[in-house]
Amino acid sequence: MDLLKRLIMANGVSGDENEVRALIHKEIKAHVDHVEVDKMGNLICHRKGSKPTVLLAAHMDEVGLIVKGITSEGLLFCAEVGGLIPLTLIGEKVLVRAKKGQVHGWLTTRKTSASTEHEELPTMKDIFIDTGLDAKELEAFGVSVGSYVSFDKHSALDIYGKKIAGKALDNRIGCYILIQLARALKKSGRDVFFVFTVQEEIGLYGAWTSMYTLQPDWGIAVDTCVATDLLDEPNKISLGKGPVLTVMDDRLIASRDLNEHLSSLAAKNGINFQLDITDRGTTDASVISLQKGGVPSTVLSVPVRNMHMASGIAHQRDIENAIKLLSLLLENPPASSCRL
Repeated sequence: MDLLKRLIMANGVSGDENEVRALIHKEIKAHVDHVEVDKMGNLICHRKGSKPTVLLAAHMDEVGLIVKGITSEGLLFCAEVGGLIPLTLIGEKVLVRAKKGQVHGWLTTRKTSASTEHEELPTMKDIFIDTGLDAKELEAFGVSVGSYVSFDKHSALDIYGKKIAGKALDNRIGCYILIQLARALKKSGRDVFFVFTVQEEIGLYGAWTSMYTLQPDWGIAVDTCVATDLLDEPNKISLGKGPVLTVMDDRLIASRDLNEHLSSLAAKNGINFQLDITDRGTTDASVISLQKGGVPSTVLSVPVRNMHMASGIAHQRDIENAIKLLSLLLENPPASSCRL
């Protein structure tokens, strides 16, 4: 888990993925044949091998904040970068990225009541960052409108039993899985693109640009999804019961051929997996599937509790099984798709 810890410690709010990209490049470059960074900032890694070509995509960015205003007292008001729940932000420690380093601060609110039962829930207009510095001191550090803000979790990754907790599990888990697959892939193996995308959290923008020059036969977004095992839902997505294959989400109907092939591989090799249909959100796969006449695509996700909050919770077994299943796919890909 050391690699995952280092990925989580890196800060990479959407549009500010440089630190994450540099770490991934360092870890993967010896295991692929070609690496490039496109104009958008996507990291595209190619391992040459036999056809068909499989594309695996994982987004590098995490949800966070960006400074939109600074008061004379030095209070920082922010906009969301990605989907956040304002109420869950209050009391969290953050890092404000500045030109001369980083400034620590705490998210607080001007709503003084400890109870929200009889009042409206706070919005981003009610929440600000207090760094203990005034406006002139912040300016001296290089904090300004446009400075990125990430959650500050000094322990980075907590391991308890088989579960892990940490910031940015969405989607450093996916990045971790792709790096581990690249390390394990045989030299004479599959033709694979490992694509680490930017700005997924704000509109899948990296996926759009990364696909212009690529022509894979199959596409898989490796991501995280919401664990619902604590909710009263008929089809619960649970921690520890395996990675999740998407059947349909808000913008994608997954390739039936690819899902059936993955399901068969899992069943033959004793790998637990789960199926999910959701109308909440989508992934890079929805973009990959629409490129150049269509790319049969799906999503393989690791369930996470507390998605898009300061700390998420995941199960190591789900990560391990995702790696096993994708390794089997690269060794035994589907032969073709959509044939009469």
